[in-house]
Amino acid sequence: MANLTLVYGMRLLPADEVAEVGDAPVKLKNGNDARVTMHVLEGSREQIEAQLKMSLDAFFDFYPEI
Repeated sequence: MANLTLVYGMRLLPADEVAEVGDAPVKLKNGNDARVTMHVLEGSREQIEAQLKMSLDAFFDFYPEI
């Protein structure tokens, strides 16, 4: 299998300040555009870490061939 690139971003903001989250654009070398779905996790540090680990595990469940 070819090497892969996982594209993601993180930023902590006050929970009551976030109004909207949209997709992030990605420009591919072949000239095509792609989009990355952004996800929001809220809670304490421990809750966010637990949710992030679960989300990452679930993400790779979509790609069992990896």
